[in-house]
Amino acid sequence: MPDKTPKKLNPDQIETFKRDGFVFPVPALSADDVAYFNNGITRAEAHIGGPIMGFEGKYRANMHLLCKWANDLVRHPAILDAVEDLIGPDILVWTSRFFIKEPHQADGAAWHQDATYFDLDPPDMVTPWVALSDAPIESGCMEAVPGSAQLGQLQHQSGIAKSSLNLGGQMIVEEFDQSTTVFGALKAGEISIHHCHLVHRSGGNDCDFRRIGLAIPYIPTSVKRPHGMRMPAMLVRGEDKYGHFDLVDGASQDFTPDGVTLHDKIFSMYVDAHKEQRVRHEAALS
Repeated sequence: MPDKTPKKLNPDQIETFKRDGFVFPVPALSADDVAYFNNGITRAEAHIGGPIMGFEGKYRANMHLLCKWANDLVRHPAILDAVEDLIGPDILVWTSRFFIKEPHQADGAAWHQDATYFDLDPPDMVTPWVALSDAPIESGCMEAVPGSAQLGQLQHQSGIAKSSLNLGGQMIVEEFDQSTTVFGALKAGEISIHHCHLVHRSGGNDCDFRRIGLAIPYIPTSVKRPHGMRMPAMLVRGEDKYGHFDLVDGASQDFTPDGVTLHDKIFSMYVDAHKEQRVRHEAALS
């Protein structure tokens, strides 16, 4: 992690991240920001004709390639400053993914680690989870095992977690200590940040309101994928001296023909890469 004067996080927050694998709450967005981004979601859902979480996951992923407001969100200076404090100044957006739970929706996510099917080397990905609504415990906020990022990669199995918001329905299938957990409750405009090896899960939304969050995995440009297909990423700060990914641009307007074509292509690539890495990771279980 960078050894310099922090831009956003204080030294205690950085030490908490190093020790626990996550830090929260971190103030990031103003009330005007939250309204702007929620208005963007409303307009996007009107355009596509349904909830972002529908359409087999197509529009919940990488909306920053389709809509300017989403591109503005993944480039928000307060978020990038916090990320820079943890992984340095040369930053790629690996992907972005909405986690929206409708009122009284039961779907959540089983115990998992984000890195499992990404094949990143080294696994230096950090993910701000951006609250665009309040996210109290009752809404199914993230529940995490402090210090679990230090366990490294645990074995997962896909297709066994029911009503899962994760693409593969995956969950951890080896033993780990879950006797002490912490709930990452947030207010609208706050973020939590977690390491890609943090063991975490979430429950359903028992609240009367729509719980809206966006997870944005960021990686330093030095990270590579040693196996499988070459993938795209978006440079959002600094420079890329390594060329491990094919750089793409975010949207400057909403739903342009070029943006739609790029988003379609990259969504298909991520689905294929995800399947490829699921097979590779789970080979030991077969």
